[in-house]
Formats: sequence, structure tokens, C-alpha cells
Amino acid sequence: MLSIVAPGLAKRILLKLGERVTMTQNPKFKYEDWGPTFATLTFVKTALGHLWISLGDEAFVGDRAPNTPVVTLDGRQGRIYDFLKDNRPLVLSFGSYFLVVYIAEAHATDGWSFANNVDIKNHANLQERLAAAQVLVKENPLCPIVVDEMTDITASKYGALPERLYVLQSGKVIYKGKRGPWGYNPEEVRRVLEKIN
Repeated sequence: MLSIVAPGLAKRILLKLGERVTMTQNPKFKYEDWGPTFATLTFVKTALGHLWISLGDEAFVGDRAPNTPVVTLDGRQGRIYDFLKDNRPLVLSFGSYFLVVYIAEAHATDGWSFANNVDIKNHANLQERLAAAQVLVKENPLCPIVVDEMTDITASKYGALPERLYVLQSGKVIYKGKRGPWGYNPEEVRRVLEKIN
């Protein structure tokens, strides 16, 4: 609504919010690529869908972390706890020891999408989700990548859409970041990990 009544003000607010995330820091990804999408019905439907899935959130600081199913990139079934190593912290990055959990595409080209972004459609099946995760593999991450099942159970139990950071230790949630992109803060994770050492 604000985009219609006062587009200049809406742009300033979004850019200010974007200062905390990489959206405004990448010179190849300009406001014109993503800003106007916030005034679309597709954005509203996507945001409501993310909130709906997050109603299943069961991951809370101090509680046992959900041991949800995930799929490795070679198609093997696994669980989050399979990636815990002794008492070492495990950082879950939904998009010490890190595990990237690739979940439903937040900005699918056949959904709420940005211009000048990767061309990934909503996943119709697990094979499409695994193929989309290969985009991350090309960036040579220094940690394993798994994908959520098509039921989005991991995204739901961790309230992870569109993105969120967690730190698990010995099966317990010791850090739960705010929902991204605005609340996605790797520096907070760094501080948590430094306190552990």
C-alpha cells in the first residue's frame, strides 16, 4: 500500500532495511531488481505461505532441536542429528561446523521473483530440489549441503522460511536467529561461537 501512496518513502524504508542484508551491498543486484516486488500480490501470498509453514516451529533456545529428515545431494535419506559431531556446535543455515539446509526456493521465477536473480522455479519434486541445490555447490561451500523433504518438514519445524540461522550443540538449540532476510545475522552466530570457545 505504501508503495502506491508514497513510493519514494517505501523505497527509502526498504533500502534502510536492506542495509542489514546483502540485498543492498551487491552492485549487480539493484533496488529496481527486487524493491518493486514488495508491492505485488505474489509477495503477499509468498510471505503468508512462509508464515503458515512457520506455524509448525518447534525449535526454541534451550530445548531439544527437531531431528527432522533431510536428503543428501546424492539422494540418501538422513536426519539433522547425523551431522552433529561430538559436542561441537552445528550451525544450520536455512538461504565450528556448518550445514546448509536447502529449503523451498524463496524467490522462484514462477512465484515471487526478483529481476537479475538466479533462474530457479518452485520445486515440483525432490529431484528438482536436488538439482536447484547444485547452484550452491558451484559456489564451493566449505560445509555440507542437504535439502529439505518436499513436505518442507525441516523448514516448518525450524520456522526457517525464507531463511534463518541456528546453532545446535549436543542436540539442543543454543541460538535461534530472527527470520531473514532482515533478521539473518551471521555476526550474531560468530559471537555465539566465540563464547563457546
